[in-house]
Amino acid sequence: MEFFKWKSKIRILRQCHETIDAIFDEQKGSDKKLFCSRFDTFADQLLHPLHDLYSDQFDFSGHIIELVKVLSHSWISRNSTLRKSDLNRLENPDWITSSDMMGGVCYVDLFAGDLAGIEEKIPYFKELGLTYLHLMPLFKAPEPESDGGYAVSSYREVNPSLGTIKQLEKLALTLRKNGISLVLDFINNHTSNEHEWAEKAKSGDVEFQEYYYMFDDRSIPDMFEKNLREIFPEVRRGNYSWHEPPGKWVWTTFHNYQWDLNYRNPAVFVAMVREMLFLANIGVDFLRLDAVPFTWKKAGTVCENLDEAHDIIRALNACARIAAPGLLFKSEAIVHPDDVIKYISPDKCQVSYNPTVMALLWEAMATREVKLLRESLQHRFRIPDGTSWVNYVRSHDDIGWTFSDDDAANVGINGFDHRHFLNQFYSGDFPGSFSKGVKFQYNPTNQDMRVCGTTASLAGLERGLEVDDEAYITDAINRIALLYGLTMSIGGIPLLYLGDELGCLNDYSFKVNPKKKSDNRWVHRPIMDWNQVEQIKKGGLPQSKLFEKIKQLITLRKKISAFGSNSIRLLNTHHPSVLGFEKMDTSQKIIVIANFSEEESTFRIQEQSANTKYTDLISGNKHLDIRYMTVEPYQLLWLE
Repeated sequence: MEFFKWKSKIRILRQCHETIDAIFDEQKGSDKKLFCSRFDTFADQLLHPLHDLYSDQFDFSGHIIELVKVLSHSWISRNSTLRKSDLNRLENPDWITSSDMMGGVCYVDLFAGDLAGIEEKIPYFKELGLTYLHLMPLFKAPEPESDGGYAVSSYREVNPSLGTIKQLEKLALTLRKNGISLVLDFINNHTSNEHEWAEKAKSGDVEFQEYYYMFDDRSIPDMFEKNLREIFPEVRRGNYSWHEPPGKWVWTTFHNYQWDLNYRNPAVFVAMVREMLFLANIGVDFLRLDAVPFTWKKAGTVCENLDEAHDIIRALNACARIAAPGLLFKSEAIVHPDDVIKYISPDKCQVSYNPTVMALLWEAMATREVKLLRESLQHRFRIPDGTSWVNYVRSHDDIGWTFSDDDAANVGINGFDHRHFLNQFYSGDFPGSFSKGVKFQYNPTNQDMRVCGTTASLAGLERGLEVDDEAYITDAINRIALLYGLTMSIGGIPLLYLGDELGCLNDYSFKVNPKKKSDNRWVHRPIMDWNQVEQIKKGGLPQSKLFEKIKQLITLRKKISAFGSNSIRLLNTHHPSVLGFEKMDTSQKIIVIANFSEEESTFRIQEQSANTKYTDLISGNKHLDIRYMTVEPYQLLWLE
């Protein structure tokens, strides 16, 4: 059905412009012309999805007018520094695909104590070459449990133990001055049960009860439950929990203290835009949209990846383009590869985690075969112009094996059995495994499971240090360098979980912490020991070699413009353990070779000319002939 009959469209746009005129006429020097130009440019992108979502509601136009008020006031209050940054990014839209981009992610308290500590660590970020810093959830949240901060009690208050909103605003400005973009989570699928909206709902306020999904009995929840999967089956079965007050069943996809927002209510969308633009105006550069597949519920479906969830993101994107055009979105969709790709576009999320490549890097490391990784890259790596992958080795979260069963079948692998093998391998139960991972959220109904662990512990460094075996340790360090080297060269923004560059191991102390013992993910969220960091940086420790390798790769990446590109051309190496691909842009061509075996491997790339010789930019070795060449265990080559 065509959006808006012409008369209806003209009427609503006229009301929008009348509202804008009334607001801006009271303001002087707020650049009404620029705002109106952007509003007109993105009006269809904004109003079309909102019409699809809410036009059946009698007060649809009233919510649109309220939204326009939010956008106008947000733009008026946006400071000159941020407006200048907006303009620079609009004039340089390819900045997110530059090879200069290098990301880092950490928890504020675990890495540096508080926001003041993060500011003190800016020299360390610059030493690593970071241009993008993702601070894990830092807003006010329930105690003692908050799902690592993903249960937000206020989007406008920092957790008091970490600092204040003024300190966060100051940090954002200081990071910007040092060439580092600030990334925060926007947990827009749910709030905590202590959020102001939830508290009003508990008190019986019907307006705010409609901000959530609340039911007097189990009839509707049971109808939905037939199709829903369980996210944390070891914690709680099902997707609803009883709360007294308000004496109702509440939709809680994740934990019972995380109440899912009811986006069927347009007031919720407007309220969340208000919170989003508040964060934009304190200087946040990227918002990671958390749990985006879950934001819309529809009976008879799995309530994930629905078209309406995409409408919400598209409308949020339009709001940002109008009122804070320098703000970008990162999608967190840890789902089937076919669904991941749907969230990535200039009018939805400009950058996205690449969970498939992450999972398949670990898969290739376990199997010593690259066929499944290669199959996925062949069909699933290309994304639209103006967007970028965020490639990572691991995150704050567990590792799930989100590859396509169709891709697996194409290379002779049974997906279900292979996931079972990978879970056993990385939890250390498979004979000969080098990993010391920890099992996470086993579901006896479907035998689903995920794995937790720091990169170093999953890659064998923990075992190597335990047995004091130099060769074992060397293999582990080379595995880590290979994994991160590929995230830096495959195309997109590489993301370093801070501490991985130092070989941080699993922290098992969470088991005796009442706040954390029920969540195995805390095993890979260790506290940074800065005394040990200084020892590592001085040299002489096994981790010192890793630190220098990671720094070398980051420095080299910034000089190789082709590594920012999304383009990739796979090469046939004629060896099961060796991945080869070519990266190109208008000025450079680089061939990347990666050996996923602990054995020397001889590969050949027949399409190369006999007269062409290469230099490995990592080792400095020259005159290399890749028509027939032997690589060392876990060696990575960047060949020019």
